Amino acid sequence: MNKEEEIRFASQALLNHGVVAFPTDTVMGLGVVFDDEIAYNKLNVIKRRPATKPYSMMLACKEDISKYAYVNNDISKAIDAFLPGPITFLLKAKPCVPGYVTHNTGIIGIRVVPIKEVCYLIELTGKPLLVPSANISGEPPALNSNEVKNIFGDSLDAVISGEVQIGQATTVADFSQEHVKILREGPISLTQIENAIKGE
Repeated sequence: MNKEEEIRFASQALLNHGVVAFPTDTVMGLGVVFDDEIAYNKLNVIKRRPATKPYSMMLACKEDISKYAYVNNDISKAIDAFLPGPITFLLKAKPCVPGYVTHNTGIIGIRVVPIKEVCYLIELTGKPLLVPSANISGEPPALNSNEVKNIFGDSLDAVISGEVQIGQATTVADFSQEHVKILREGPISLTQIENAIKGE
């Protein structure tokens, strides 16, 4: 299959409760439709993921964020400065995000990646995806599609071929409280975020 056919096949797999793998800017990701509980449970089994760790949501474009999370002026400035890019925004989720996705915390991690194939996959599917890194929980994430196949074998419903651009996990920034906090260091620093909010 060429890349277009791979993406269309993966989109159909997602709409049939599938788990698919694809390259992101940071690491290989595994994706399921965000409100598909059948696929969500399959993903947990495949990753051997502890039930205490929620997944981030990946959107096709940053303009869609306000459909799924609450965005104020400061958050909007940071979104405009850094998305698409290697940062996960922790935001207060809107009621359309199922409670099992946020582990009933009301907080959702949101990403938009600067890769047109990923955005096209999400657009074709018609819904955001939950996208953790492609690894068995606690092990290093895959950095290309061959590594994904070696790790997961036939347990995935589709794999989009390719490799990652950065190979470093995202910055995780918590915007759900009054002051932004960095929960995981990554390519974007707290100082850069604070400067963007100030308009510098």
